[in-house]
Amino acid sequence: MALSLGWKAPRNGCGLLLQAMRSSGLLLFPCGRCPWRGAGSFLDPEIKAFLEENTEVTSSGSLTPEIQLRLLTPRCKFWWERADLWPHSDPYWAIYWPGGQALSRYLLDNPDVVRGKSVLDLGSGCGATAIAAKMSGASRILANDIDPNSLHQWLKKCFWTYRTRVLIGDPGRPQFSGHSIQHHLHKVVEYSLLEPTRQENSGLTTSTVWDFQP
Repeated sequence: MALSLGWKAPRNGCGLLLQAMRSSGLLLFPCGRCPWRGAGSFLDPEIKAFLEENTEVTSSGSLTPEIQLRLLTPRCKFWWERADLWPHSDPYWAIYWPGGQALSRYLLDNPDVVRGKSVLDLGSGCGATAIAAKMSGASRILANDIDPNSLHQWLKKCFWTYRTRVLIGDPGRPQFSGHSIQHHLHKVVEYSLLEPTRQENSGLTTSTVWDFQP
């Protein structure tokens, strides 16, 4: 479960782009070169109580059974209710999207990718990739969901200015497959999704981790 975070990050990030595609993006900064500062978090007690009542903690049905997450599942009331009855903003964070599953599995299987590094998890959603980064030894982690802008130009700036490594997880959705960013991607690994995830995501069968190389 991702809480609301008040970190000061570059204003022209692309969190919305990655989140809207149900993907997950991960930026890896060399030690001492992370371009953000400040911290803070909050969650209203009433909202916290509502979410705890209407979601459940689970670790089954995903590529990362070692990570427990608070999610909206078929055993929860609002899984079956009309979407407009949910009283808060759309709970994209309450679904473990295939892109995030692939990226989290990759980090757990390859901890050297993040060990000792500062990590910015864009489009964090349920927070699984940030958790996987922590479990794999990252020194500092920022989980950032929904950003007001979607420009992959900011990713290019991070790459060239800070020598940032950018990893993106996506299950092959049309919005991503047809995006111009494809010209700058190198496939790292592809995972087969488990059956529960396939059923919850319109039959998607695989999810891929991409390395952004502008």
